Amino acid sequence: MKLTRIIAIRHGETHWNVDTRIQGHLDIALNDTGHWQAEQLARALAHEAIDAVYCSDLSRAHDTAKALAKSLHLTPTVVPALRERHFGEFEGLTWKELEEQFPAQSQAWKSRDPAWLPPQGESLNQLRVRIEACIQELAQRHGDQQIVVVTHGGVLDVLYRVATHQFDPSPRTWALGNTYINRLLWSSEGLHLVGWGDHAHLESPHSSAAKLPSAPHLG
Repeated sequence: MKLTRIIAIRHGETHWNVDTRIQGHLDIALNDTGHWQAEQLARALAHEAIDAVYCSDLSRAHDTAKALAKSLHLTPTVVPALRERHFGEFEGLTWKELEEQFPAQSQAWKSRDPAWLPPQGESLNQLRVRIEACIQELAQRHGDQQIVVVTHGGVLDVLYRVATHQFDPSPRTWALGNTYINRLLWSSEGLHLVGWGDHAHLESPHSSAAKLPSAPHLG
């Protein structure tokens, strides 16, 4: 049985992460902290045996992937299917604005009903189908190799739930920090969790950026 090791990374921080503003499919750039996080990630993984780097086509993921791939002498391959969940009409709003303007929809979102769709958006069920198919296709290309996937918070949430067989709407208890290192193993039997939430590379005592709280997974 061929196994594929997967390092799954959330993109570096953006100003919208700090503002708790819903990004979804909107193309929001990394802020200064995000660029710093990407460079720290690149240093942390520079000496690992990595055969390919894949990323979402949104610039916050692509730019994070480029910083990492450069240290590995690779070029990231853009995969649009690795995009964040599409939040439709709610993209651009903060959590507070969503609760004030769409209280019923906000409660539906918080319920984690897998069939619920934001207006013009994507349900959790649809996101899961998209991400599972994408990860399986990428993993099958790289039997007995290791790849990096640079993507988004909602995507990582799906990967964690699939790998740990948590398919109910339970609240999340695991970290989705920007550029945290998360390790998975894929085989013909499915996805398995190896390690999650490694952020030692961000704990430099010389940078205030390391002290910022982890942004919520809104893109």
